[in-house]
Amino acid sequence: MKTKIQWSIASTSVVLLSLLSYLFADIQTALWFHAIDKTFFYKVFCKVTLFGDSFGYLIGGLLLFAIFCKWNYYWASSGLFLFSTVAVSGLSADLVKYVAGRARPKLYFQEHLYGFNSFHWEHAWTSFPSGHSATALSVATLLAILYPRWRVVALFCGFLIAFSRIVLTEHYISDVIAGSFLGIVSTVLLYNLYFKAKFEATDHHKI
Repeated sequence: MKTKIQWSIASTSVVLLSLLSYLFADIQTALWFHAIDKTFFYKVFCKVTLFGDSFGYLIGGLLLFAIFCKWNYYWASSGLFLFSTVAVSGLSADLVKYVAGRARPKLYFQEHLYGFNSFHWEHAWTSFPSGHSATALSVATLLAILYPRWRVVALFCGFLIAFSRIVLTEHYISDVIAGSFLGIVSTVLLYNLYFKAKFEATDHHKI
């Protein structure tokens, strides 16, 4: 019951933050970062954002599973966990993107289009939620679960990658908030429903 209440509070908070950002902060923030386009700060985050691409994590997860499935249960499960959480968060984000059809910041800069126009696959209309943020936070949450002593570093890196999407004006703040929460939820649910038992059956210290 306590867990359900906590998740309800978290979900409500994310919805409210996203709504407030949509109404009062998204456009102003996007315009501010658009003004520093092509600066050194911008170029640094062009590199940071690459770590939010899901492809490398999906391939890495599959390789870990394929290599270790016969002789190291822990690493095989880790690979499967990585692949699963990135795939689930990514597919979920893509589905919501299509249904929501939110205009990306570039449409506001070019045509002053802001808002939603449902059922679009075009890149310019797939702003909500941020897929890179979902990937970054799903991986960061996975690392935080498996390696608790590195929790702060993992989550900091995850949020930094998510923040890069705002800096590069690929997404609005509300897109990143929603995408980050989606990544966290996907990982926690997969862990509790399926992977927790697998890892508890493995002695990590004997790897």
